[in-house]
Amino acid sequence: MAGGAFRAPGAFAPPALRGRPLSFEQEKIFFTLKMNFYSNQLFHVYNQGNNRQIIFHSDNHYEYFLWKMKAYIFPFADLVAYCLMPTHFHWLIYVRQTLVDRKSFRAHVDYIETMRRKELYGANAKPVENTSTRKAHANAHININESIGVLQMAYTRAINQEKGWTGSLFRKECKAKDGWIDEFVTLRKTNGLIDSRFSSGSDYAFTCFNYIHNNPQKAGLVKEAIEWKYSSAKDYSELGRESICNLDLGRELIDHI
Repeated sequence: MAGGAFRAPGAFAPPALRGRPLSFEQEKIFFTLKMNFYSNQLFHVYNQGNNRQIIFHSDNHYEYFLWKMKAYIFPFADLVAYCLMPTHFHWLIYVRQTLVDRKSFRAHVDYIETMRRKELYGANAKPVENTSTRKAHANAHININESIGVLQMAYTRAINQEKGWTGSLFRKECKAKDGWIDEFVTLRKTNGLIDSRFSSGSDYAFTCFNYIHNNPQKAGLVKEAIEWKYSSAKDYSELGRESICNLDLGRELIDHI
């Protein structure tokens, strides 16, 4: 299973936020995201920079965000497709569960952060703070909404520290544009019922899959989608290629592409 190599044996794994406690506004913005996730379904997840600002300024930023994706998505879902653009990101995920044990979640986060530091610094990598030393959270579980919020907040904090900035890096509000929701997409019919077109093997899922991968080409960043470094398009084009996506599941869900 693609992505499995990044998971801690018998546990899900990235770290709780370290440093300053969250402000009320941060919690309000990131921890109450209105995303209607449920198990065993595909979801298109999208967000962009606040005021359309650039969120990835270097290769290191892209790579750091990819590590955070491994940490905060994998406990809940398989990544089917993704594309990281200078000002925004897209994911196509298959949600397997919406709630996990917070202790196991922290163990997974710590495991991923340990792997990131070892790859970057080798023997000089600093150890990750032990979960047992952290203050226990009142809620023994964490849901996927909160995890995605923490991912964005952790990335924002790292970039702000590097750049000497303050404030929100990602957009806070959800708006509609050309039929696609500009933030977290559950793709529902106007009567509030789940859109049955977004299901295994459907043309709609395939359309979303291509939409995500074709972003760099449409933006004029590359001539072909597979040329963009921070996208899963290249992963699907090369048999046997290692990927953070579950390529087998992707091919099965997207009608054996």
